[in-house]
Amino acid sequence: MRPIETRYARSGDVRIAYQVVGQGSFDLVFVPGFISNLDLQWEDEGYSRLLKRLSAFSRLILFDKRGTGLSDRVDNHHLPGLETRMDDVRAVMDAAGSGRAAILGASEGAPMAMLFAATYPERTRALVLYGGYAHFHKWVMPPERLEAFIEVAETCWGTGATLPNFAPGRVDDTHFARWWARFERLSAGPTAAAALARMNADIDVRGILSAINAPTLLIHRRNDARVDPEASRFLARKIRGARLAEIPGRD
Repeated sequence: MRPIETRYARSGDVRIAYQVVGQGSFDLVFVPGFISNLDLQWEDEGYSRLLKRLSAFSRLILFDKRGTGLSDRVDNHHLPGLETRMDDVRAVMDAAGSGRAAILGASEGAPMAMLFAATYPERTRALVLYGGYAHFHKWVMPPERLEAFIEVAETCWGTGATLPNFAPGRVDDTHFARWWARFERLSAGPTAAAALARMNADIDVRGILSAINAPTLLIHRRNDARVDPEASRFLARKIRGARLAEIPGRD
């Protein structure tokens, strides 16, 4: 595989890091979950295998959301709303020369993907949501659990302490646990991680679901440890024509 070039798209006053991989017949934009790092994700065998598979049939557009990875950080005193964060998808598509794309949103990336599809229907070819949800506190963490998570992020970030929250099935995999600790450190610092968690706490896109007209596929683990599977069942009821695939597993 040839070296992957990282470029930057300007979204307002923020620069968003992105990569374009593959030469498939259609564009596919991947909106990642809580944290990401464009360079480091290629080092994990499982993640790399997924990205290579996606780029085998599409022109895959990857980016780090504002506040994480190689993208600019956010102002902790003026945290951006989901609408501003969602528009980073548009900025990346513009920079990558993509007029219309399928949007793949994972976990925290799913609400951004849904809001994009509702806001820019003419630019949304299809929508795929993995472990997605419409309301953070209802289906991910109630306020008290969120505060406990933020405390862990502020005191233990960079040690891999959040692995049980995101991939409990791999906590006994020593090699992956070491990689995850490095992934934490290179994706965000403790303050940035806490800011990301606080931004996610405001997520509620229930009111725009009826405006989504793109063909939509929902994928959710039956025993998902982070996002209640009922979140995708709710989306299946509210998004016109959406199909839901519940698969085994909890990560």
